[in-house]
Amino acid sequence: MKVTIVGAGNVGATCADVISYRGIASEVVVLDIKEGFAEGKAMDIMQCATNTGFNTRVTGITNDYSKTANSDVVVITSGIPRKPGMTREELIGINAGIVKSVVENVLAHSPNTIVVVVSNPMDTMTYLALKATGLPKNRIIGMGGALDSSRFKYYLSKALDKPSNDISAMVIGGHGDTTMIPLTRLASYNGIPVSEFLSQEQLDKVAADTMVGGATLTGLLGTSAWYAPGASVAYLVDSILNDQKKMIACSVMLEGEYGQNDICIGVPCIIGKNGIEQIVDIKLNEAEKAAFAKSADAVRNMNADLKSVLA
Repeated sequence: MKVTIVGAGNVGATCADVISYRGIASEVVVLDIKEGFAEGKAMDIMQCATNTGFNTRVTGITNDYSKTANSDVVVITSGIPRKPGMTREELIGINAGIVKSVVENVLAHSPNTIVVVVSNPMDTMTYLALKATGLPKNRIIGMGGALDSSRFKYYLSKALDKPSNDISAMVIGGHGDTTMIPLTRLASYNGIPVSEFLSQEQLDKVAADTMVGGATLTGLLGTSAWYAPGASVAYLVDSILNDQKKMIACSVMLEGEYGQNDICIGVPCIIGKNGIEQIVDIKLNEAEKAAFAKSADAVRNMNADLKSVLA
């Protein structure tokens, strides 16, 4: 199993590190445009092998896509990170050109690969990758909901004072501070609705904290987070390579599901060896439907800025 990660920054390097020490793939290639950067990150990770016991081979390369050939999964993290005060929407002009070039280059050497898009604004970059390549929608996956859901579980675990691994919760909608929808109604602690333990006021606070989870970290760190994003990508890649059929919220092209068409946005999906194997169309209540429609409108407005790139 071979995974290529394009972009050796904090998220890409963390993803490579997690994939390696968990033994998710036998080979990881990290590619970056900065001379020696990916090579250094790969060497650093490989020097952990004797202490952590992994056998994955990690290689760093500078802008030579031929070394990515025959990758089973390609993860695209390249692009500039979000800086304090910067919205994901402001990243479109810069990152769209980068993502389009990257996806074309990787497909030239790995035509059968599954592409996982991490670059922000993630839903719009996923839509761009799909439209620019013409690939079937199961092979282009936006990783946003997995990260947002992990943050949702974190805030629920804090409110409940219970382990996050005992909590089941999901975030759907756009991967943005004002567009994501934490489904508090469906969240549970060991199968029991969290509403049995938390008041509506507490649940509202958890949802609000989740929605600004990324911005909160950006404000504290001075740049985008990387540990949870990198681990979330590895979790998604694991489900693909090992055909785990996990249900993960991902950004995928909708064709009538949730009342939407021609848009990539976060919904629960079954993830396996073919990428998106099923879109799970859960029954939303009226308030959730309205929130999802509003989220889709916001994502669609961002997509409108891609016309020049896709021309």
